[in-house]
Amino acid sequence: MARRTKIHVGLEIGTSKTCLVVGEVKADSAVKILGIGETKSAGIRKGEIYDYSQIRACLKDALAKAEDASDVEIGSVFLAVSGAHIQGVNHRGTYRLPDGDPVVSQDHVEEARTIAREVHIPHDHVYLHPIIRNYWLDGLEHSSSPVGLFGKTVEADFHVVHGIGTRIQNSIKLVREMPLEVDDVVFSPIATAQMALDREARENGALVIDIGGGTTDYALYLGGVITASGCIPVGGDHVTNDIHLVTGLPFSKAERLKITEGDASSDPVRSVGVARLTDDRGFAEVEVNRGVLNEVIRQRLEETLRLVLQRLPAKSLEAIGGGVFLTGGTSLMRGFSDLAFEIFGRDIYRPELPEISGVQASFKDPRYATVIGLIRYAQILETEKASPPGVIGRIGRMFWPFGR
Repeated sequence: MARRTKIHVGLEIGTSKTCLVVGEVKADSAVKILGIGETKSAGIRKGEIYDYSQIRACLKDALAKAEDASDVEIGSVFLAVSGAHIQGVNHRGTYRLPDGDPVVSQDHVEEARTIAREVHIPHDHVYLHPIIRNYWLDGLEHSSSPVGLFGKTVEADFHVVHGIGTRIQNSIKLVREMPLEVDDVVFSPIATAQMALDREARENGALVIDIGGGTTDYALYLGGVITASGCIPVGGDHVTNDIHLVTGLPFSKAERLKITEGDASSDPVRSVGVARLTDDRGFAEVEVNRGVLNEVIRQRLEETLRLVLQRLPAKSLEAIGGGVFLTGGTSLMRGFSDLAFEIFGRDIYRPELPEISGVQASFKDPRYATVIGLIRYAQILETEKASPPGVIGRIGRMFWPFGR
C-alpha cells in the first residue's frame, strides 16, 4: 500500500511576527510548503504575551492568511515557545543493577531514564522536553540503549528543558481559542535546529543562534547530541531602541535606518560618511553619522553574542567544528556574520534546506527558520512513534508533577 502524505502546521508567535507555515510531508519524506500566513505581532514582548487581546487578533489574522494561501483547513499546530524563563539543563540518572542480575533489561534502563528526567526545578516550572543524549554502561558511553549487555551500572544522560508553567499554558490557551488543537509544544531553538543542522553538522559540533526581534535563542550540539539550549531576552528591537535613544529618531524611522543603512562589522570603511533616509520624493529627511549608527548597532549585537558565549559549557567552543549557524530576522543585518566570526572564531553559515519545495522562495528566509523547523520536528516525531517514551517531549506528558 502506498504511503499517504501528511500535513503539519508550525506556529511561531514571536515578538516581531506571528507566523504559520503549512507543510506537506510526502511519501518519500520530502517536504513541500503549501502556504505561509504572517502578520506583524502586537502584544508580545521578549517572546512572551503581555496583551492577550492584541496577540489573539494577530493570530486570528495569520491563521486566515495561512488557510487562504494553502487551501487547507487548519485544525492543529506545532507551537514554538520562547522566553528567558525557559532553561535547558543536562542531567544524568544512575541505576545500579541488583546483585545476581548482571544483564541490563529494559526495566533497568527505564529506571535510569526516570532518574535522569527528574531534574530539580522551581515550583512554578514545568518540564517541556526530556531529550535523551546517550547512555553509559559501567562508565563506557553508548549511543543506543544497552539492553541485553552485561554490566553493573547503567546511566541515562538527558537534556531537560523546563519553563514557567503559566506562561506556556497561556500560549496554549491562545491557540485553543482559535480554535486549534496543539499537537506539541517545542522550545524554539530546538525547532530551529531541525531546519538549520544536518547530521554531519551535529556530529562535528554546531551552534545555532536564532536572533529575532525580542529574543536570541540558541542550541548547541556536540558529538551529535544537544548539549545546551536557552534564550536571552535581547533582539533586534533592542538595537532599534538604542538607535532611537542616541539619535532621537522615532522608533519607526530608527528601524528603517537600521535595516537600510546599518552595519554591525568593525570595518572602518563601512562607517565613513553619513547615513540617510529619503522621503517619497527622494529628499533626505534623516541624516545620521554612519560611524555613530554602526557603533550603536555593533555594541548591542556584540553584547548579545557574548551573552550566548558565556552560557555555553566550559571549553565547548573548541569542540564546535561544524560552525555557527545564524538564523532569525536580525541575522540579516549587514556585517552580522563578520561580528559573529570575531566573537566565536568559527565558520559562520546561513542554513538553507534545498530539498524543501514550495509555492514561493520565502521559506528560505532566515526569519522562517523556526517555523519551518517545526515541520521537520513533526516529521521526526512521526518516524519515532515506536521509540521509547521521552525521546522527544510530547504535550501529553509535558506537565509532569514536580518531584515525580
